[in-house]
Amino acid sequence: MSTLENLVNISSTTHFQGLLSNDLKRISLIYFWTSWATPCEQMNQVVEELARAYPKLLTLRVEAEEQADISDSFNINSVPTCLVIQGHALLGRIEGGDATQLKETIEKYLGSKSFVVPQSTTFQPPAPPPSSETEEDLEARMHNIMKQSKVVLFMKGEPDAPRCGFSRTAVALLRERNVTFTHFDILSDENVRQGLKKLNDWPTYPQFIVNGDFVGGLDVVKEMKDSGEFDDVFFA
Repeated sequence: MSTLENLVNISSTTHFQGLLSNDLKRISLIYFWTSWATPCEQMNQVVEELARAYPKLLTLRVEAEEQADISDSFNINSVPTCLVIQGHALLGRIEGGDATQLKETIEKYLGSKSFVVPQSTTFQPPAPPPSSETEEDLEARMHNIMKQSKVVLFMKGEPDAPRCGFSRTAVALLRERNVTFTHFDILSDENVRQGLKKLNDWPTYPQFIVNGDFVGGLDVVKEMKDSGEFDDVFFA
């Protein structure tokens, strides 16, 4: 457990808001993590070393699933995710274990310090979209993916290796109900990742598709399960 005064584990939304509002001119690093995500193991060390190197940096560790309200307010859909803010201004958003980008963002606002980025830290950004794809082509491609099977889950990662807790929960829910489904990893295609949000008018992932039609996000499908509507939708 760190004893650094500027590295704080957030216990509630009130705790979080109170710390940020104490000094709106202070640069803050908000680190969203979970205990189960392997990339967070390395980023835990990176974040602590940054807090040690920059005593003036307010560093807030937010367990993304335990503090779901905070995660939702910042549209956190995968971990690790780091936000660099000052007051109400977002200075940088780093998704994935990209320690180099995080270090460079902090240096931009607080100056350079002696800090070695762990060599084992890796990050794979989303694949670049096809440069020649038009909006019409993209929409047609997304509809084809949505119709590739009766149930399609647009998620982050693979069913056996989800890249966020929400996707992991979605896979578990479908498997618990013995639903046969295919999936699409939206982290592998930035065009689909952004385009599907617009097509389905839904800003987050995972997204559930049944018979080619958008059904809803995780909360909607959870409500279907609790209300008894789930079988009527997924097995009709």
